[in-house]
Amino acid sequence: MTWEEIMYKGYLGYYLGETGTQSGIAFFTLTALGFVILAIAAYLLGSLNFSIIISKYFFKEDIRSYGSGNAGMTNMLRTYGKGPAALTLLTDALKAVIAVLIGRLIWGAVGAYAAGLCCMLGHIYPVFYKFKGGKGVVVVGTTILMTNWKVGLVLILIFVILVASTKYISLGSVMGALIYPLILSRMNGKDPQIVLLFALAMTVVVVVKHRSNIKRLIEGTENKLSFTKKDKKSADGASGKDKK
Repeated sequence: MTWEEIMYKGYLGYYLGETGTQSGIAFFTLTALGFVILAIAAYLLGSLNFSIIISKYFFKEDIRSYGSGNAGMTNMLRTYGKGPAALTLLTDALKAVIAVLIGRLIWGAVGAYAAGLCCMLGHIYPVFYKFKGGKGVVVVGTTILMTNWKVGLVLILIFVILVASTKYISLGSVMGALIYPLILSRMNGKDPQIVLLFALAMTVVVVVKHRSNIKRLIEGTENKLSFTKKDKKSADGASGKDKK
């Protein structure tokens, strides 16, 4: 058993191959159990929403009460500034790294993509925070880099070009998500083709979660990227002080 085999098949896939368990009740039971374990672990990791944790620990506030109401890195940047936003980016990326590694160790390449999707869903619908979280872009981006770094670098380049030229983070995020399955289909390498379904699922979720941003982009009212901390506004448009 080599490390390359583990990264491609996972311990479960390697075990099933070595024991000749390729069909029957035992195969489906072990396969289902493996996916359930990685799905739960990845979802719970995703549910550790660090923008909420950081805003509560350092500022005694809930990021979801300010700005866009979104528990994510962009709203942290606009509400609390570069430092908290950078910490949010780092910690949200780290949980995706751990989730993808768990998925890969259990069920190889397919498990890595599945775990990334479940971590994303946990970030967006965190069980620890009444199912109200962020939009999952950092988690998706980290998952892409962890599963296919070449595709990840291409998408980062596209994202940077779009954001640098337009100052719209949402535009870069949505376009990157839309292009992702197309690029992956051309640069998938030796991973099973089923991983494209997980990529497509991530794309759909990102686009749906950005539907309000897309509407504002069309109307020309979307907020542009700024590294200057803005005056805090409540999610419903009133100031935090007024809301209290």
